Amino acid sequence: MTSPKYFVPKSIKEAISLLSEFGQKAKVISGGTDLLMQMKQKELLPDYLISLGDIPDLDYIRYDEIMGLKIGVLTKVVNIANSPLIRSKFSILAQAASLLGTPTIRNQATIGGNLCNAAPSADTAPPLLVLGATAKIEGAAGGKIIPFQNFFIGPGQTILENNDLLTEIQVSNLLPHCGGVYLKQTRGQGADLALVGVAALVVMEGKILRDVRIALGAVAPTPIRAKGAEEILKGNELDNQLLEAASQAAVNEAKPIDDVRSSAGYRRKLVAVLTRRAVTQAVEQAEV
Repeated sequence: MTSPKYFVPKSIKEAISLLSEFGQKAKVISGGTDLLMQMKQKELLPDYLISLGDIPDLDYIRYDEIMGLKIGVLTKVVNIANSPLIRSKFSILAQAASLLGTPTIRNQATIGGNLCNAAPSADTAPPLLVLGATAKIEGAAGGKIIPFQNFFIGPGQTILENNDLLTEIQVSNLLPHCGGVYLKQTRGQGADLALVGVAALVVMEGKILRDVRIALGAVAPTPIRAKGAEEILKGNELDNQLLEAASQAAVNEAKPIDDVRSSAGYRRKLVAVLTRRAVTQAVEQAEV
């Protein structure tokens, strides 16, 4: 097997041109924590690797009181986890980033790579779904902005065409009295992929749940919103009966599978438990 040919474009335009030329034979590489492992295991064997590392201004965390948060696609996961700004204003995203992999992986992995790898268990995806985040995409046909709920289309698959690049993640400012929590269960202690990940974001009006968003990871072909569970909770005051009904609705919306890491039945139990915990903690956070 020959090694793939390696390109280091100096601009987004040049990278898109290379992607247009090589099509499905090329793969984009940033941190490489997922792609290099897939190549080592011969799951992916691209003929061409296109590195984004020398493209300026794709590594940033910017915030505006009106426009909200913008994160460049090459931003390291560790910088998201440790950012005082994100920890203060978008703590659910910092929390998820801090749970991704080992310290070594977080220091190398980029948020763009974690999202574009499109693993159903990707830790940053459920928080971005409940935050209502959008993806800025540059391609041969121009630029576009789409909701992340439309970004994932299957395991390892995104809406990106062969000549598209994800360049930025955008998150609008949160409303007052908002709380958000991401929880994950792994097979053991330390840096394992999520057996189940649950993100919950709530907006409180007194004791009433004015808005609720719940997203599930690792229990469907893509990260998903548990919209049935959300509707049960919206407009109501949280109590144990309502919480139990919502957690069961989340279980019903999940589509887990049996694999070498866990059974579908165990994942369903985890969805119920983590949904209850995440919603409860999000409410507590919003009330504080």
